[in-house]
Amino acid sequence: MTILRSWRSLCAAGLILFSLPAVAASLGAALPKNDTWYTQHYVIMRDFERKLYRDLSEEGRKAFQDLFWDNRTAEARGKFETRLAFVIQNYRKENSKQPWNTDRGRTYLLNGSPASIDYDQNVNFGTLMPGQVADSASRSAEDVGGTRAEVWVYSYDKYFIRYTFAFVQPSQWRITQTTGNRYLGELETFNKSVTFGVVDDEAYKRTLDGLGRKK
Repeated sequence: MTILRSWRSLCAAGLILFSLPAVAASLGAALPKNDTWYTQHYVIMRDFERKLYRDLSEEGRKAFQDLFWDNRTAEARGKFETRLAFVIQNYRKENSKQPWNTDRGRTYLLNGSPASIDYDQNVNFGTLMPGQVADSASRSAEDVGGTRAEVWVYSYDKYFIRYTFAFVQPSQWRITQTTGNRYLGELETFNKSVTFGVVDDEAYKRTLDGLGRKK
């Protein structure tokens, strides 16, 4: 049985579940903006790692950051760094200081490049926020591209997973809850626990137990 098939069996049993769209609305408030490492790695961290990291002292967090990658493969780290470089290069217009702290940035860090990207033309100029008024006369060439909704399609097992991002003025793309994505949570959890998984989980957790907590 392949790794993916074994993984899907666990998911079917209800033992594993995670969904980025389900938590996207609260991510902005949950992520500390002054901890660059955490905002970059949050999306690939498991729940117990996030909780532990928040409870650690400053010294403990520095040690955690080293242990995080020491206990994962060089291939996994290289893949993450390649994705991060892409995000910094392509999504800086949404968030110049932290391009990875955007919905498209987080999705790319976790899942990588989609198999395809579809574009849907919005009825209005982007997605208007409360109090905003569409002004087609002021649209630049860049804005024209921004008026479309992007649909990222990923292949997972024999299924296709779709993420829909709607443009929000003036320069953001927000993930929207989509329908028919029964296996979206499985895809994300697979990437957290397998693509970026730990080599020896028990040994890793024992090492983490010795890190210094906040007083």
